[in-house]
Amino acid sequence: MTITPHGKYADFETLREQAVALRREGLSRRQIRDRIHVDNNDLLNRLLDGEPAPEWTKRPNAKDDLHAKARELRLQGMTYDQIQVELGCSKGSISLWVRDLPKPERRSPTEQARLAGQRRWEHENARRDEEREQAKRSAFAAVGQLTDRELLVAGTALYWAEGGKDKSYSRREALKFINSDPNVIKLYLRWLELLGVSRDRMRFRVYIHETANVVAAEKFWADVADVDVSDFQSTSLKKHNPKTNRKNTSDQYQGCLSVYVTRSADLYRRMEGTWYGIVGAAPLPDQQNRT
Repeated sequence: MTITPHGKYADFETLREQAVALRREGLSRRQIRDRIHVDNNDLLNRLLDGEPAPEWTKRPNAKDDLHAKARELRLQGMTYDQIQVELGCSKGSISLWVRDLPKPERRSPTEQARLAGQRRWEHENARRDEEREQAKRSAFAAVGQLTDRELLVAGTALYWAEGGKDKSYSRREALKFINSDPNVIKLYLRWLELLGVSRDRMRFRVYIHETANVVAAEKFWADVADVDVSDFQSTSLKKHNPKTNRKNTSDQYQGCLSVYVTRSADLYRRMEGTWYGIVGAAPLPDQQNRT
């Protein structure tokens, strides 16, 4: 390659064709510079003018998230000072990021106070939500793996709280359980398996409001119970009362699933005995040490 007496490259167009071709192959500026032996950055810039850098050469900017958030807050009407307090970055950076956006309209002191209070509550609610989630995560990790004995105790307590029970005036010694929580149903089915109840002894039925999506609910509960929809007994529909203001109308409403175990009188008696065994085994508080 020849160089003019003035220190400039003689064949610029040929050099540009080479540089552009290498750029489109995905080479970096450094790689292109070494290939065509161009050490002048200004010339290299001219050779690559209009050619975007390949994705692999682009470094993530740690401030990208702050940049986007600052613009979002500015569009919400926040001042530079307010954005600085919210994001913890300099007002110089904020000015650079949002200077092309329109200035927010001046609000009355009352409106400013209301918005400030709203932001404080949003921040406080976010902090409380994180505390809640952290407490749940810690408790989840503390449980570990349940032994069969622990599952027996948990399932018995669950049934006594939610299942059908025998009364002296109405003998119903059979395991019948109904619930709208899929996790409760899964735990109950796991407890039945521990008791040795086979699936062919279980009878499933969906209970749901007639205005809901019955087909979707049946599919939902079939997946929860790990059975086929054809294994369900006919769905029980609750009649609509126009005078009732129903709140369970969202897409998450799936009704309830009932699980009835055939030939379960002996299992029911064992469950009841286990329950009272749990009650009797629970230690009583030491009354003498209570103040």
